[in-house]
Amino acid sequence: METKKKVALLFGGQSSEHEVSCVSGATVARNIDREKYNLLLIGITKEGRWLHVESVDQIASGEWRQSRKGAALLPDAALKSVLLSDEGRFSLERVDVLFPVLHGLYGEDGCPQGIAELAQIPYVGCDVLSSAATMDKATTKAVLERCGIPQARYAAFRREELDDMDGVVRRIESALSYPVFVKPSNAGSSCGVSKAGSRAQLVEALELAAAQDCKVIAEETIVGRELECALLGGWDAEASGVGEILAGAEFYDYDAKYRSSASRTVVDAPLPAGKREEIRAMAKKIFRAMDCRGLSRADFFLEKGTERVVFNEINTIPGFTAISMYPKLWEAAGVPLPALVEKLIEGAAVTRRRR
Repeated sequence: METKKKVALLFGGQSSEHEVSCVSGATVARNIDREKYNLLLIGITKEGRWLHVESVDQIASGEWRQSRKGAALLPDAALKSVLLSDEGRFSLERVDVLFPVLHGLYGEDGCPQGIAELAQIPYVGCDVLSSAATMDKATTKAVLERCGIPQARYAAFRREELDDMDGVVRRIESALSYPVFVKPSNAGSSCGVSKAGSRAQLVEALELAAAQDCKVIAEETIVGRELECALLGGWDAEASGVGEILAGAEFYDYDAKYRSSASRTVVDAPLPAGKREEIRAMAKKIFRAMDCRGLSRADFFLEKGTERVVFNEINTIPGFTAISMYPKLWEAAGVPLPALVEKLIEGAAVTRRRR
């Protein structure tokens, strides 16, 4: 009989997207084929404690956070193991695949991927370089600007530059017109994002974004439809159809994404002739340019009036909640969630040098 692979699934994390990651992690865990894989659940608290979680039900209830059983992914390549602890007793659990379902900082930015590479454990998703580069919006924009990808005009700043707030505001006002969006360069789920329509609002937005990250970007407002495309695979990644976000708020912020019943998603958005293929082709180009692998979701605007496709952002660990577009797009393309999860596990690689 063939030995089952041991999959270690990470969820939770220290980012502002902790709660969403727990929901995503539970969804993925419930859709892993237990006939083919043994599952090791590891929850990371907001304080950074790594805990061994015994059941998926404990994720949904939040009971896992009270666990006294520890877990630590070891960087030792000879062991390829997780160290489990329980009231002073220790054991090693060998791992075949690491599946990080960690949105945002300390999860989507290359941190756990780096530990997996040191341990030489295959892991699901993008490697250290592409994870770190795509997590940083300013870096992503700089790379894609060189590739000719249409995107919103922007200005990027370090937190230290905000000591001269008047100077930063003048630079933004000279480059962009109100209203402008202000974002932390490293954050997800629209956390810390504000729309500023005046100088006073701009100052407030810059301070809010800088409280979440050491880099801040100000971006011109693109008025149009919000569209998304899912990617799956390696260099020749497949692109899904194109979905649309119908936000239940002025823009698709955290509350609109996860708390508003008015927000809706459409998995087969009606589009002008040729735009669907243009978006799918651009998504693949972005995936390659950022050296991604495994999975990503590329987000775009279809600008009102011009019908210009404008890149917004790319997420390398997209959500797997009940309302998340990534699994919905693949289900619409004929890949149900259990099959999607299996494809991701079987596509796990060790390092970018061993693809």
